[in-house]
Amino acid sequence: MLRGCVRTWVFCLIRLCFSVQRLKREYDCPCVTGRPRVAYRETLNAEVAFDYQHKKQTGGHGQYGRVIGHFEPLEKDDLSKVEFVDKTVGACINKSYMPAIEKALHIAASEGVMSTHQIGGVRMVLTDGVQHEVDSSDAAFMVATKNAVKQAFRKGSTIIMEPIMSVEFSFPREYNKGVLGMISKRRGIVNRSEVQDDYMILTADVPLDAMFGCSSDLRASTQGKGEFSMEFSRYEQAPSTVQNELFAAVQGEKTASKKKK
Repeated sequence: MLRGCVRTWVFCLIRLCFSVQRLKREYDCPCVTGRPRVAYRETLNAEVAFDYQHKKQTGGHGQYGRVIGHFEPLEKDDLSKVEFVDKTVGACINKSYMPAIEKALHIAASEGVMSTHQIGGVRMVLTDGVQHEVDSSDAAFMVATKNAVKQAFRKGSTIIMEPIMSVEFSFPREYNKGVLGMISKRRGIVNRSEVQDDYMILTADVPLDAMFGCSSDLRASTQGKGEFSMEFSRYEQAPSTVQNELFAAVQGEKTASKKKK
């Protein structure tokens, strides 16, 4: 965030518009608004090998490090974890470099590769490597590891996982058709419905990205009589259209950055 700036979050679009107008009217303060960043996750759905060599020669000591192994999905599909396993044999890589390799793995995972969203639910298995008596160092193996992560995710079957929310809608029965249409338009799936005192209670699974602006649409569909609450449920693989949009956005940023240079 830029120095001198203040960032604020609101879920309701009406409150956001009101706050922006008030800041501009009373304080002559310009505001930049945008959609909140959804916590997508990058992961792999199949094992993929990597073999990356970092070699750089300078006037003095150079840099050298080579890492060989594979990435594999975690058995329990836990997207909150990124694991590192050292299965090297002998002295191909000095054990003193392992903490640097693991640190670089977690740094690369936090930055993402294909979509700039965090990597999760994978295990890096280091099986071999090469070091140099003089030129190898923690820094060299960190660079090699970061590029090995990029190599694997660009070569492998990278998929994007999106957060799914469990949403409970409450509204008068006569607006049932309109609300169901709104849920369907947002890629939602209704799991349960019941009637309580002329009010319809629907529970649905809806992608978090599709929930932005839902409060305004729900009020419009129920003449202000509907409300909802939601909580995180799980991660599911995002549709190909969503994945392609995220990948294309990153590629567009890279292209724009090259043009500036």
